[in-house]
Amino acid sequence: MSVDQKKEKKHTLLIGGIVLAVLLIGGGIALYVGITGAAENARRNTLSLAQDYIDGGEYQRALDLLDTLLIKNASDHEARGLRARVLELLKQAGIGSEKAASERGSQDTEQISSALKEVSKAVETVAKVASQTKAPPVQDTAAAKAEEERRKAAEAEKAKAEAAAAAAAEKKAAEEAEAARRKAQEEELAKKSKELQDKMRLINDMIAQGRSAIQKNDYATAQQVFSDALSRMPEGENRFQSQKLAEIADAYYEGFTKDRNGESGQQALKDAIRYARDSIKADSTQAMPHFTLGKINADLKQWDNAVTELKEANRLDPKNYLYSFELGKALFNARKFPEARQAFETTTALKNDFEPAWYNLGGTLRVLGKPDEALQAYRKAIALKSDYASAYREIGRILAQKGDYKGAVDAFTTALKYIPDDVASLRELGAVQSTMGNYTAAEQSFAKALVIDGKDPLTNYNMAIVKQKLNKPSDALLYAKRAVEGAESNAVYQFTLGEALEANKDTDSAITAYIKSATLDKKYSKPRINLGAIYLANGFPDKALDYLLEAYAVDSRSFEVNNNLGSAYARKELWDKSIEHFEKALIVEPKNGIARINLARAYVGSGRLDKARDTYIELLKLEPNNWDALFELGKTYASLGDTANAKQRLSDLIKRNPGYERRAEAEKILAGL
Repeated sequence: MSVDQKKEKKHTLLIGGIVLAVLLIGGGIALYVGITGAAENARRNTLSLAQDYIDGGEYQRALDLLDTLLIKNASDHEARGLRARVLELLKQAGIGSEKAASERGSQDTEQISSALKEVSKAVETVAKVASQTKAPPVQDTAAAKAEEERRKAAEAEKAKAEAAAAAAAEKKAAEEAEAARRKAQEEELAKKSKELQDKMRLINDMIAQGRSAIQKNDYATAQQVFSDALSRMPEGENRFQSQKLAEIADAYYEGFTKDRNGESGQQALKDAIRYARDSIKADSTQAMPHFTLGKINADLKQWDNAVTELKEANRLDPKNYLYSFELGKALFNARKFPEARQAFETTTALKNDFEPAWYNLGGTLRVLGKPDEALQAYRKAIALKSDYASAYREIGRILAQKGDYKGAVDAFTTALKYIPDDVASLRELGAVQSTMGNYTAAEQSFAKALVIDGKDPLTNYNMAIVKQKLNKPSDALLYAKRAVEGAESNAVYQFTLGEALEANKDTDSAITAYIKSATLDKKYSKPRINLGAIYLANGFPDKALDYLLEAYAVDSRSFEVNNNLGSAYARKELWDKSIEHFEKALIVEPKNGIARINLARAYVGSGRLDKARDTYIELLKLEPNNWDALFELGKTYASLGDTANAKQRLSDLIKRNPGYERRAEAEKILAGL
């Protein structure tokens, strides 16, 4: 046999021995960490805030924030996943249901709207908005209804616990503001004649009696006393009259807040609107009626109109920190975040020890992508109130984003000290623990969260990921299924289900889950990568290419996509394309041994043995104990006719790793040299 024939034979043997590594891509814990840059900061903060709203049952607010993210980046998979979950929750809550209930709601709202039209533009739209809000549907089963009631009760309890600190502080603030207002009125009263003072004090007493009657739900007495008081109003005292009308409006508003859905509460709301309107007519310089109307609009979620009224209240009384605080909340809900920040900063300047203002300022700064400033605001809040659980939770989220995982764990743990059943803190504690590699602790945190809310899709998803990390495939499958049951249209959850099914050797079902995930999100590359890998591993390179090229169209710089495309083209012996994609994979991960050995094998397949030799040498510099690379380099030298280097490499392999599985083949090649 000639030397050329020997070379050709060795070359042919080498091609036949090509084995190309195929990569699957895995999922990860859904948490709010790993940010880069101000834009990503803002994105993560917005996602975190949206999750807060979801936890609190404020689905529309969450949807608004997520839509903002998706307008900026339609391929944001986390935002799309959360949005899908919100839509599922809205569906479960029965938005768009019983017609009769809707009509009853419309009748009540039309009465309110009629009164509001006389006040401002805000309330002209109330009837329309309310008439479009329908009652939830009847549950299919008693068990489902009971579960829904339990969930709502849990959400209400959680919201109540989180709002306790703010409510107490706001109540104190309102009392202080009321005391200051009364003091100012007394000073004005002291300047009047004694006869006029007596009349005004009698009216003050009567209005106080009316307010007391409303607090006892005795609206008939309240109305009688108020009417009597107003009939005694001195002539020409428009300012005093406006103040008293504003107080009556505020009293009725308080009555409404205690019975928002009842008949008496609805009537109280209409009376509050009417008296506030009359107060403004009597004296347009009074801030209080605008404040009351602002609160009414806020309760009706007419945020722009609430802002209009509250801005007027602030203009007329710029030193009232409660007015600027409520304005900040309305601006935030109107998604006017820079203005909301200014309002909250005004509040903290007016009342430095008002912790709810610091907390709300922190939330606004997070949305604005200013985590360091937000952190300072939250820390100011807990300095004023050491058991401010919600503030500790937000601190934990920011520290996690900054990579301070230990600090984040400490913050979440402190939050749980004060509210042990806070699902959000438990879930995010688990996420951070998982990021730290402490999967056992993460498993425990998610387990506690699931005891409180066993159906939460996000927690079940995170638990599935942790179970995968702990090599508990059957458990991972259980939780992945629960995540999908809670949010069937979430592409990420479907993908994780596919991973779990694959780990449990159910490849057919895994393919179904991956296809569902890919169908749900046309720009989600992960399920396409794994589908390509499965088909490639099972000998269907054409089918694999279909999915991998879809993934490539979404993310042409993905390491996994390019490595697997290289492998698929190699199976079809399209060597130039194979080499192209392996080289692209190495641009992303230049030290990746799998891609580099794949590239070397593709060079061999294409007959470019010099390039193959150089690639193997580069790989062995990175991984000196890569025995396959050493073996294949020896074979390549043999194919190139470089007998000395072939002997040196193959002998070195046998000496350093005498148990190498392909030793017999190496010895056979050595014998033939």
